[in-house]
Amino acid sequence: MCDPCLTPPLRLSGIVEESIVDGPGLRFVLFTQGCPHHCKGCHNPQTHSFSGGFLLRAEDVLTRMQEDPLLAGVTFSGGEPFEQAQALCAVAQGVRRMGLDVVTFTGYTYEALLRRADSWTDRLLALTDLLIDGPYVESLRDPELRFRGSSNQRELDRAARERLRLRMAS
Repeated sequence: MCDPCLTPPLRLSGIVEESIVDGPGLRFVLFTQGCPHHCKGCHNPQTHSFSGGFLLRAEDVLTRMQEDPLLAGVTFSGGEPFEQAQALCAVAQGVRRMGLDVVTFTGYTYEALLRRADSWTDRLLALTDLLIDGPYVESLRDPELRFRGSSNQRELDRAARERLRLRMAS
């Protein structure tokens, strides 16, 4: 469990309070600040610096979300959300308590996240309903893809992640 009052604040680049393009349904989107990937042609290059953006507490995010009864859930985008896994866990737990879902975009592959062997990464993965993984590859850009920028990126729901995890273990 992660107490929102005890977690570090989120460093964000921006917030979109209602989006229909960042996951299924109406989404509250947090764009995290800081990304180690620096993908060529990145849609959000302003999020790369780890020192930019602004700070916001998890409980403030949850309060804002509670004001919109139409939301399906929260989307964590970037930057790189897994660089702030602890703070995002506090948001994700609160979102799940509200009966909403969690979508997380990452430039890491799911397999690389599992190899991190980091408890906060593992917790954020467990709280994520839909993971969009993989770096953006400009040469594989495909505007027809749902929720993804390039064809190497995957939409991994819980069942797909479990199949991959089992395959890796064998």
